Amino acid sequence: MPPPTSIKDALKSAAPAPSIQVRGWVRTRRDSKDFSFIELNDGSCLKNLQIIAKNTLPNYDAVQHLITGASIAVRGALVASQGKGQSWEVVAEEIEIVGSSDDTYPLQKKGHTPEFLREIAHLRPRSNLFGAVFRVRSRLAFAIHQFFQDRGFVYVHTPIITGSDCEGAGELFRVTAIDPKNPPRRADGEIDYAQDFFARSTYLTVSGQLEAEAFACALSKVYTFGPTFRAENSNTSRHANEFWMIEPEMAFCDLQGNMDVAEEIVKYLIRDIREHCAEDLELFGKFVDKELLTRLDFVLERPFQRITYTEAVELLIKSGEKFEFPVVYGANLQSEHERWLTEKHFKCPVTVFDYPKEIKPFYMRLNDDGKTVTAMDVLVPGIGEIVGGSQREERFEVLEENIRRHKMDPADYKWYLDLRRYGTVPHAGFGLGFERMLMFVTGVSNIRDVIPFARTPGSAEF
Repeated sequence: MPPPTSIKDALKSAAPAPSIQVRGWVRTRRDSKDFSFIELNDGSCLKNLQIIAKNTLPNYDAVQHLITGASIAVRGALVASQGKGQSWEVVAEEIEIVGSSDDTYPLQKKGHTPEFLREIAHLRPRSNLFGAVFRVRSRLAFAIHQFFQDRGFVYVHTPIITGSDCEGAGELFRVTAIDPKNPPRRADGEIDYAQDFFARSTYLTVSGQLEAEAFACALSKVYTFGPTFRAENSNTSRHANEFWMIEPEMAFCDLQGNMDVAEEIVKYLIRDIREHCAEDLELFGKFVDKELLTRLDFVLERPFQRITYTEAVELLIKSGEKFEFPVVYGANLQSEHERWLTEKHFKCPVTVFDYPKEIKPFYMRLNDDGKTVTAMDVLVPGIGEIVGGSQREERFEVLEENIRRHKMDPADYKWYLDLRRYGTVPHAGFGLGFERMLMFVTGVSNIRDVIPFARTPGSAEF
């Protein structure tokens, strides 16, 4: 057989070809008197390629028994299609049945609910919807690297196993090699993690930010892109316990510059997906969210609204809306508050900044008022918070006091304080939730449906 051609490339061919090879999985098969028509998909694009199988094929009897889910390799001529809906089809000269299927194959030609498809996460990429989701996920990851590389950022790999709690919230997955049946004990009866594998308590990372700051204070502009873990018992459509984060850190940068980069990357990613994933976006716009394409274009056309946390609270209180969670100054904004600001009031993405220091982590720079910190969150319609960041506290004494105020031990953050001890600079950064960005550009409403194998409370299948 000739070298394989992807179905995407075959459908984009500029001319007929006397002999090509395509491989994939059977979506449907229908028979007429002298022919069988097979719809073949290999995942390279949304569309199927029609295969014409003549009854003169030596294994035509076996071809007539092909059912949905079987895998085949086809050699034949690429010719202009006589039917509607596609330009090309393949007249088969040879069909190799690579893998059979049977009637128990779960993905039949009918609609399936997201809940059902989550139960067969190992097969759902073969469906139209999830094939599209994960093609867009791939392109989005590429675009993220392209954005930062084109702007002179250095890509840094930060550790998955860490001894630091970046957020100071204690929502950590512990990493240990201690035998749970016979753990070593200290004099006070607590487990002695000094005898553990790393000779200390260690956890799965909640953020690569602190380590990225160390590199930003040497290489000026860096970014991380990798998995993070939060032991939050939040069983919502927006939360997962394992997810991916994009975290740039920029030396010689303040809150204003930070907000500018956050807005720039969100718009860049939307523009890139609009350009390179048009076919898949049309599917989402037809079957997932009919307002998707209009909303994405709307975001591209307008600057993000920027308001302080105090202004946001005042707007929410004056709105007269009956929220499930009352609006109180000094409390975090809830998803319903964020969506009211973006969907009902401003009708565009909103960047909220200058939050009360009591509700933000220790590393955020204290403003001159002594009450707020240079935090910022980017909120988008349909999702809520998609970016969270801040200007970092670069003053040694202030940072040390912040650590103590959060009831943390400065000795555990000596290396982090050293960044302020030796050549400190103003610097800033943020975290962009990869899955939330993917939800925004696809219109998919549940984070479980944009992760290959979701990790959520009570669920770690596959």
